[in-house]
Amino acid sequence: MGLFERYLSVWVGLAIVVGIIAGSIIPDMFTVISTLEFAHVNIVVAVLIWLMIYPMMVQIDFSSIKDVGKKPKGLVLTLVVNWLIKPFTMAFLGWLFFKVLFADWVDPQTATEYIAGMILLGVAPCTAMVFVWSQMTKGDANYTLVQVSINDIIMIFAFAPIAGLLLGVTDITVPWDTLLLSVVLYVLVPLVAGALTRKKLDRGADHSKIDRFLAKMKPWSVLGLLATVTLLFGFQADTILSKPEAIVLIAIPLLIQTYGIFALAYYMAKRMKLPHNVAAPACMIGTSNFFELAVAVAISLFGLHSGAALATVVGVLVEVPVMLSLVWFANRTRHWFA
Repeated sequence: MGLFERYLSVWVGLAIVVGIIAGSIIPDMFTVISTLEFAHVNIVVAVLIWLMIYPMMVQIDFSSIKDVGKKPKGLVLTLVVNWLIKPFTMAFLGWLFFKVLFADWVDPQTATEYIAGMILLGVAPCTAMVFVWSQMTKGDANYTLVQVSINDIIMIFAFAPIAGLLLGVTDITVPWDTLLLSVVLYVLVPLVAGALTRKKLDRGADHSKIDRFLAKMKPWSVLGLLATVTLLFGFQADTILSKPEAIVLIAIPLLIQTYGIFALAYYMAKRMKLPHNVAAPACMIGTSNFFELAVAVAISLFGLHSGAALATVVGVLVEVPVMLSLVWFANRTRHWFA
């Protein structure tokens, strides 16, 4: 892991502090930025999100899909957890905590937005950071690539219907045109752009060109993430300063969801007798989130100042330390598997 990945939680934490301070000192600047919208999509945030997502998509080699028939049980585990279990358990936990357990501490409208943010996180399986988790658990790199590639293709078609279903079930009005536009902007277009870029750079199967390109893009990707976090917390500075417990309330169900999904996936992997180098990354994919997509869609659907946007950013804050703890656990229990 590079310096950025290793201390991601630190950088995000600093960006949060900067955003809150800036939002309190110069609120007019954030107000102006929030008005720069087109079709309910904030242009500034959209550019920053693209800076994050595009380099990730260049890493995906869709030619690896030809190997989908190899070790199919690991892929089945990933798909079942990602698309049949995780979104629905996230929606249930959101409802349980913010409509029942925390109902006296959060007003109904804000609670609904927190649930929406959690749902968007649950419907967006991780893309880029999975390669890091796979490497740290000595996972099968080629098989991880297959799993991520298949998940990205499914995401194009499944993200909007599942998100719309769960948002509707939790009594949230779904603006389908905005949701579909978000999928096109933040999944389909970056995927196509990444695939075309990779094809152009890798014509002679010379991966060094791709590596150099990604090295140049990485600082911009980092800037996009930290600037987005800074903006989001700047927009919500007043709310956070008046209700700091909101971060804790959101983090609690997210932590339960993350550890719970991993425990279930790890148990299933063991029962399926998967080798550890397939089981570990498969469980990591099912546990972590594509938080860049969730943040972008939350902003498009509910606005920059919404509780949904705040919930997705809290997901960024808690994910890295939690995933590192799961990497440690997976490495310590390698002997459980073949």
